Amino acid sequence: MAGEVVDLLRPGPHKRYVDCTLGGGGHSERILELSSPDGTVLGLDWDEEAIAAAQERLKRFGERLVVRRANFREAKMVLAEIGWGPVDGVLVDLGLSSHHVDSAERGFSFNLEGRLDMRMDRRQALDAGEIVNGYPVFELTRILRDYGEEPRARRIAAAIEAGRQRKKIATTKELADLVARAVGCRPGRTHPATRTFQALRIAVNRELENLDGFLQDGYELLAPQGRMVVISFHSLEDRLVKRAFRKWSQSCLCPPRAPVCRCGWSRKVKSLTSAPLTALDAELEQNPRARSAKLRAVERF
Repeated sequence: MAGEVVDLLRPGPHKRYVDCTLGGGGHSERILELSSPDGTVLGLDWDEEAIAAAQERLKRFGERLVVRRANFREAKMVLAEIGWGPVDGVLVDLGLSSHHVDSAERGFSFNLEGRLDMRMDRRQALDAGEIVNGYPVFELTRILRDYGEEPRARRIAAAIEAGRQRKKIATTKELADLVARAVGCRPGRTHPATRTFQALRIAVNRELENLDGFLQDGYELLAPQGRMVVISFHSLEDRLVKRAFRKWSQSCLCPPRAPVCRCGWSRKVKSLTSAPLTALDAELEQNPRARSAKLRAVERF
């Protein structure tokens, strides 16, 4: 949704932007092009391979691009470290990058044989293999139910428990095949392991905790009239974004029947998207993975 992103962020010269999820650098490239000659971008990512690829792609912009290896939840701290104040635009694209999906060795895809990993930041110890082979059944069930919205969570968790008793579940294919046997696989339908892999990825990377932490006070990153664009890819993310943006848009957080406002809250932003934007058919033809994308945007007062 690159077109929608730049339409809403309105990149221009003399402005600063934060790309909270740098990935392959596609969004940052467009922002830097449109903010020529002196617009700057801070790109954040916690995947060293993504950072290396983005820096190579964007090297022609020189010092106009500043890159730090950090999770977007740390954006405020990084801004302070580099001496930037509030910025003119913030982008958070929560989608899994093609680099992750297409790299068998990263273990994100059930379509490719690889070790059960799923770490976006490979400095951390916890990976998907540890969860699958070490977590108790009740915790596996909770992860699949809460993070994957998997209605057959208990059955899948029980199948994982039975499978790992016989042999360690070491690869993506082993896990995907185990889930398919447990719940059945119908031709033409979404692969039965889709929700399981989503749930494990979210748990490994603490995706919802990081997003929720970012959204507690993310509006403080924005200068007056600064804009934030967030693209989410499943209902759990979109729910958090919707709830935070609604809170930021309210003028009071007191109970509805409170006689006097005592919360001390004031309206922080105005909404730029009355309903989430979704990818157009033309983009879906080029990028089918965008079919679940939802874009929401706000502007700081």
